Amino acid sequence: MSNLLNNRVNTTATAAQLTAVKAAFQTILTNLPFLVGLTADERKTLNAIDVNNKAFAEDALSAAVNNPTLVPGYISVPTMQNDLTLFAQMDEISGLANQLCERIEDTKMLAGSEAYNTALSLYKSFGTAADAGVLGADSIVDKLKTRFAASKGNAVTTPPVMPTE
Repeated sequence: MSNLLNNRVNTTATAAQLTAVKAAFQTILTNLPFLVGLTADERKTLNAIDVNNKAFAEDALSAAVNNPTLVPGYISVPTMQNDLTLFAQMDEISGLANQLCERIEDTKMLAGSEAYNTALSLYKSFGTAADAGVLGADSIVDKLKTRFAASKGNAVTTPPVMPTE
């Protein structure tokens, strides 16, 4: 359990910040209107490009540009060039987006963990108060313990051990 006195994130986003971030995402979508969505099956069936086959594609493009008489009429070299250029552009943007998403997810995880750990400490404190006969504490504990009624022993969802009398 984290130290309750060492809360690493203790802030909230303002309404203006959330509005600005949402607008920034909309700006990205507006500026990249060609973005597509793939089904899970499409993702499985597409040939993925990695460092090795990217180099292969670049070599094939170079060979096609330098030997146009060998390129069949049904293959569009400019379209292939556009695909490779777009791949490189999206690779750069996705790297930045992944870094941002990781920080967003990490912040979300930390804030949630801190809130949940505090809730567990409160639950334990309410249990101590109920054991000591503090009026109203029993009803609080009864309400909170329903969260753990369906628990299957997962350490994260198992309530803290209530103090014995």
